[in-house]
Amino acid sequence: MAFRQALQLAACGLAGGSAAVLFSAVAVGKPRGGGDADTRATEPPAWTGARAGRGVWDTNWDRREPLSLVNLKKRNVESGEDELTSRLDHYKAKATRHIFLIRHSQYHVDGSLEKDRTLTPLGREQAELTGLRLASLGLKFNKIVHSSMTRAVETTDIISKHLPGVCRVSTDLLREGAPIEPDPPVSHWKPEAVQYYEDGARIEAAFRNYIHRADARQEEDSYEIFICHANVIRYIVCRALQFPPEGWLRLSLNNGSITHLVIRPNGRVALRTLGDTGFMPPDKITRS
Repeated sequence: MAFRQALQLAACGLAGGSAAVLFSAVAVGKPRGGGDADTRATEPPAWTGARAGRGVWDTNWDRREPLSLVNLKKRNVESGEDELTSRLDHYKAKATRHIFLIRHSQYHVDGSLEKDRTLTPLGREQAELTGLRLASLGLKFNKIVHSSMTRAVETTDIISKHLPGVCRVSTDLLREGAPIEPDPPVSHWKPEAVQYYEDGARIEAAFRNYIHRADARQEEDSYEIFICHANVIRYIVCRALQFPPEGWLRLSLNNGSITHLVIRPNGRVALRTLGDTGFMPPDKITRS
């Protein structure tokens, strides 16, 4: 019975046509309601002007739902359901991923060049406090991935001193930018449309590359730190929770704050903390 249902799901998916396939490759946001997760048409990007229904969790949001990874055409008719179950188990995640998103510390905003926007003395204090906080959690962190921008690199340098032995990886994907035009719009910040076009694709690529359920080969839970920027973190949180990504600017993050996302093996996502700076004295908290 389960195998027959799987075939019906596959048939429904094929009926969507090439347009659904095109939109699923570049979609941002929630899927349309109705049907099982892997057969629902995914909402097209916000910049297309099309809108879909809200309120339904897309279980295949990271395209790692086991049923979506199994080729139902290649099956042994005699083994039937037993074979399908075995193949699904092969793709099932076993571990939980803990994602710690750290906003860089306060920096000199008046630097004419990006390399001149270094941390302020207060920003260096903030990074020390964030590093101490992370170390105090007693977790075995697997890695630190950080933006290649100066303020993120310097924040990482300080935090890393408190987490000896944790490997570091630099990436341009996590650099600051304009992820998507905010809704409602704001008057004090209006990037050119081309900036959304360029930065949005990169930040969405960062989300797809780093935010997903664990690989099926991962046996133990992982604890990963990402040190980057407010816009990037806010967009990632909205996308991970399947909230409208255009709402990213409604969130606010302090410098050196910790945001903790949890991604379960079944693909469900929880937000443990958002922008936590409770470990800092009040006079050390900034949001520049």
